[in-house]
Amino acid sequence: MDFTDVSLTALRVFRAVTEQGTFTAAAASLGYTQSAVSRQIAAIERAAGAELLERRRDGVRLTAAGRVVMRRATVVLAEIDATARELAGLPGQAGTVRLGWFPSAGAVLVPRALTALRRTDPGLHITGREGTSTPALVRALRAGSLDLAVLASVPPFRPPDAESPPLALQTLTERALCLAVPVAHPLARGDFVDVADLRGQRWIAGSSSGEDRLMGVWPGLDERPEIAHTARDWLAKLHLVAAGCGLTTVPAALAPAAPPGVRVLPVRGGPQEQRRLLLARLPHPPTAAVTRVAAALRAAALDIDTPARALPSP
Repeated sequence: MDFTDVSLTALRVFRAVTEQGTFTAAAASLGYTQSAVSRQIAAIERAAGAELLERRRDGVRLTAAGRVVMRRATVVLAEIDATARELAGLPGQAGTVRLGWFPSAGAVLVPRALTALRRTDPGLHITGREGTSTPALVRALRAGSLDLAVLASVPPFRPPDAESPPLALQTLTERALCLAVPVAHPLARGDFVDVADLRGQRWIAGSSSGEDRLMGVWPGLDERPEIAHTARDWLAKLHLVAAGCGLTTVPAALAPAAPPGVRVLPVRGGPQEQRRLLLARLPHPPTAAVTRVAAALRAAALDIDTPARALPSP
């Protein structure tokens, strides 16, 4: 079977399994039996000639091939749905979505999603705002002033709040925390940084007081860090790195937005410091417009969710 013969049903089932995280949950959301879902996934994997889903105890995770298929399937299904709306004489592209995000998500993820939506849903009206913190974004969701929010989550990955009903959460991506290093720094010579070499370094941290003071310092560092500068804005921190003023931690997804003079490198030799990107909303059924924005954010996250690469020296 050639992949060009894959059915839209198989693509929709594949998307549902990816979104729901398990075959059982996908079957329930689609109104199918679990065996029917399994058959559709088996068929699409045969067509792809590769395993698209890694089966794990806690659910499924996309493989490298699965990310390729999901990225393309998201576009294909969005176009089919738009065509159906147009043929039915519906306004199709109408709707307003209020989107919030934490600061670094506005560097790469959100612009990519909005660019795609301008192409696929030009009539969709999106109002966006950057939140000062995850609690502030969650409060805005609870208050009804946001429809969707992109949140950051750190281990042990607790829910963003304890309110009831729980927010509907979806993991967009999970990646290891990275390190931003000046290109002239000795640590920038390799393709990764050993955690042991982080002792004695100068750091650019998140703010001047409270718990946020150590944001930007490698977690679990076994010494009192030397804080050279403090800055809340992630871009300011990266420009301070470029100026040779110190090191700072960054999410892997920020690597494409790093300014000249900075290398973004993985850290090895200790426990992996994972960071999750979450999409959150209230648990009631989403509108069609919210669903389209969520799909664009998922596609953008898949597009940037590739192994972190060190930026070349200028």
